[in-house]
Amino acid sequence: MSRPVEAVSSPSPPSPVTADDLGHAVRLAVAALRDAPADGWDAKAGTLEWSCWETIEHLADDLFAYAVQLGPEEPPLDGHVPFAWGSRRPGGPANSVHADRDAGPDGLLRVLEASGALLVAMVRTLPPDVRAFHVYGVSDPEGFAAMGVVETLVHTHDVARGLGLPWDPPADLCARVLARLFPEAPMATDPWPTLLWATGRAELPGRSRLTTWRWHGEPRPRGDR
Repeated sequence: MSRPVEAVSSPSPPSPVTADDLGHAVRLAVAALRDAPADGWDAKAGTLEWSCWETIEHLADDLFAYAVQLGPEEPPLDGHVPFAWGSRRPGGPANSVHADRDAGPDGLLRVLEASGALLVAMVRTLPPDVRAFHVYGVSDPEGFAAMGVVETLVHTHDVARGLGLPWDPPADLCARVLARLFPEAPMATDPWPTLLWATGRAELPGRSRLTTWRWHGEPRPRGDR
């Protein structure tokens, strides 16, 4: 008598990255950075050539840029919304968003919160079939949310290193953005070290640190990993 064949369940597809994920990432970053010494913001941010202050300005600018990219009634598919941008020093980040230095670290973090809130609102209110240009692939609101989460997690890592602060974001959040943006990343390693590897910031066992990297913003069928 033959034995019945047991059904093999396939792994469940990763859940989408949401506006709530992005809001959570920004809140965690702001909470971690509030403990920074006020006189430490000119220190170099990890392995970057920017200061900790400049890196948070850059992060706020990223979140702002993603929000406004989605903003027009017909978002551009072949280039950026043409805000003017510039660097405040040779070699510094070229931003549209700059924080008033006289407002101090609290003001800088308020700028970060505000830029994050703009992108959260855009992702939450737009239909999923909206598309907008990004240099790493025309993307949808979920993709821009995932990009915002990655920018927030890894640049907070850079700044936390420069300021001597702990930073260990949630594994489930890291796993969702890896699934959305980094289809080539290994799945058997811890998500946070894997995200650092995928963004050129760390090694993984058997995998050297990347010298070039990119994400893939194009929407992909759910469960194709």
